[in-house]
Amino acid sequence: MSSVLIVDDEPGIRETLSGVLEDEGFEVAAVATGEACLDALREQTFACVLLDIWLGDGIDGLETLQKLREEGSDAAVVMISGHGNIETAVRSTKLGAFDFIEKPLSLERTLVTVKNAIRQRDLERSNEQLQKELAEEYAMVGDSVAMRALRKQIAIVAPSDGRVLISGESGTGKELVARAIHAQSKRRGAPFVEINSAAIPEELVESELFGHVKGAFSGAAANKKGKFEIADGATLFLDEIGDMSPRVQAKMLRVLEEQRFEPVGSNTPVKVDVRVISATNKRLDDLIENGNFRADLFYRLNVIPFQIPPLRDRVEDISALVEHFNRKFSADYAKKPKEFSPEAIESLRNYTWPGNVRELRNTVERVVIMVAKQTIDADDLPEFGSSEEAPSSSFRFPSFKAATDAYQREFILHKLAEHDGNITKAAEEMGVDRSHLYRRMRNLGINAK
Repeated sequence: MSSVLIVDDEPGIRETLSGVLEDEGFEVAAVATGEACLDALREQTFACVLLDIWLGDGIDGLETLQKLREEGSDAAVVMISGHGNIETAVRSTKLGAFDFIEKPLSLERTLVTVKNAIRQRDLERSNEQLQKELAEEYAMVGDSVAMRALRKQIAIVAPSDGRVLISGESGTGKELVARAIHAQSKRRGAPFVEINSAAIPEELVESELFGHVKGAFSGAAANKKGKFEIADGATLFLDEIGDMSPRVQAKMLRVLEEQRFEPVGSNTPVKVDVRVISATNKRLDDLIENGNFRADLFYRLNVIPFQIPPLRDRVEDISALVEHFNRKFSADYAKKPKEFSPEAIESLRNYTWPGNVRELRNTVERVVIMVAKQTIDADDLPEFGSSEEAPSSSFRFPSFKAATDAYQREFILHKLAEHDGNITKAAEEMGVDRSHLYRRMRNLGINAK
């Protein structure tokens, strides 16, 4: 039940509004002064405040609104007044009021406004929560010298529109760096659009990037926007840029030079404003020397180079990463967070982590799911470099289905790690259709990265 606070120095209005709102199922409180309003908000959380501008003695409605915002209240505020004017309405809006209603009040309009204000407040809260969860999901964890330097570099580069090329081994967190750059850029309010060149069949990459018009090729039943057009005014993240075909490389070069392109099957250019961040786990200089990557495209992409250190070069971050993933997966699976013993942490620090942070993430998730013990010792950790669990991490499940699901989840996670998260390649090796693997991953709660 949503709660509403009525602030008006006229007893008749407080009584009438209270009756109408209570009839609609709201929990209602009413006070006569701005000071009483602030006291009520300090004691209780309200979804909406109906706040009169003229309150007699004491502070007025506008000053009350300013103070409640300064004190951190996120209640939706609807201003009401019998002496309203445009200047007052504008000032109310600047101070964060949802709407402004003039007296004599239309009870029907007031009720609709309150409902809309609460709905807007709930949407804003949901969005803030989603943003918080997204920030946690893509957090850059670690306080090593390498990570501090990386954060500093991101802070310097992010506000510009310069193109960035992120290099690093598979699993080091290149996407996290790209997202961090976007989140600190002037384009942060726009989408972060991504495409993995290695995960899309070569014949479809051009269409995915630049779109196509109806009839451009067999199966093109309608016009389709490409990633570049979707990312207009935003950030486009090109992952695995080293797997891009020569034909697409040539077209990409022109887009970067002119910020325009033609969709497949069209001669009409589309003008865009896109910041491009690309990433690769390959040595592009070797690809250039072998004739597999254009040198001129490399120079266009590599305006600001980033090199992500492998996990083995920042082992001091492992403890913090383990704790981060431990909290995340324990929450995901409604479990109490594990406690990793010093011996377990030392064992994790002594491993070379060829799969980098992604492999560590999968290892911690595996432990959270598979190990029943609350305190994790070194013997409870899975055998590194193998999908087999240590003997003490035995399967303890209530049913055959639960055990089967656990094994399938472990198997799929291992195959995805082997192929750097590439679902198409993992499905091919497993001998299943890509769509079937997607469905099974969804059923088992595995996120498609």
